[in-house]
Amino acid sequence: MNAVNWFEIPVQDFDRAVNFYEALLQISMERMLFDNVPNALFPYKDGVGGAIAQVPYANAGDEGLLVYLNVSSMEVLDKALAQVENLGGEVLMPKKDIGNPGHIAVIRDTEGNRVGLNVRPGA
Repeated sequence: MNAVNWFEIPVQDFDRAVNFYEALLQISMERMLFDNVPNALFPYKDGVGGAIAQVPYANAGDEGLLVYLNVSSMEVLDKALAQVENLGGEVLMPKKDIGNPGHIAVIRDTEGNRVGLNVRPGA
């Protein structure tokens, strides 16, 4: 069993946040409503999934949970870090080699959330 089975990144401006993550990670997110709450799902097959959500019970910001999003390759991570500021975000910690778990970086998204990016070894 995984320690985490789902995560939500709270956002105030849903479209801006979806555009940010799609461009940053070079992915397409599935937009849907859950109980009339806008959600955009990060692509996943098995294991942990997650979404950005415009939920009424949480505010975006850098005081809460830090999640690490899977990045498909070092090339995508390097491109993401090079463009994060142009997309309206900020690099808080540049790419760092952490050994067996791979490489990580931490950014602030367009909504003020801290988000980790992780490339696994061999990616």
